[in-house]
Amino acid sequence: MTANRAPLARTELADLLAHAAQSVSGILTAEYPTSPSRSYLHPVLGALSAGPRVVCELNDRLEGFVVDEPLPATPAGLFTLASYASALGWLAESLAELTTAVDQICNRVDIPTQSPDTSLVLPATAAQADEFDFSFSALELAAIGTAAEAAGLPPGDYVEVLSQSLLAVSRITDACMEISSGLLEDAAYVLGKATDHVWIGDEPDSLPALVRSLLARMEAAE
Repeated sequence: MTANRAPLARTELADLLAHAAQSVSGILTAEYPTSPSRSYLHPVLGALSAGPRVVCELNDRLEGFVVDEPLPATPAGLFTLASYASALGWLAESLAELTTAVDQICNRVDIPTQSPDTSLVLPATAAQADEFDFSFSALELAAIGTAAEAAGLPPGDYVEVLSQSLLAVSRITDACMEISSGLLEDAAYVLGKATDHVWIGDEPDSLPALVRSLLARMEAAE
């Protein structure tokens, strides 16, 4: 019976966190085919497609950790559980924010331009580029014009939604990097301890790195 099984060793607990870190970082290298008509979404589609799979994967592992194995009772096991659960919650929240951002981009694209706005029209030549808010080279202007035409958008609108995509992917990138590095830090902490008797206390290191990061974010938001 499961109740008679020995708790996971510290090496196994550390591997659990390290594998989770690898899965989370893999979100950032995921690719998803994007049609020219939706090229402004290309920066976010890889993370948007891979993220939910990683959340499901981590959730399945977490269930196995607390159901198939004895409930964590040692300080090392509780430390690992807190780190893992924090990573899963943080990732799910970040992906929800990414999904909301993509929805806003899609809604923005579906809103037709009511009247021509010359401030949103990219200059046709490099000589005119000095009058535009963005600093684009002649080659970049040509590429944006081509992409905007394929997407059926005015060039200025295309730049706007592409910028929103780049901002959204920068946020999910920052989150995944912080989650992954926190998991690796916690894995090293679990693995590097000689005993299981020092993780409960008032010292900063008594909490997993991810828990400390989440608490810091909550304090900053207040």
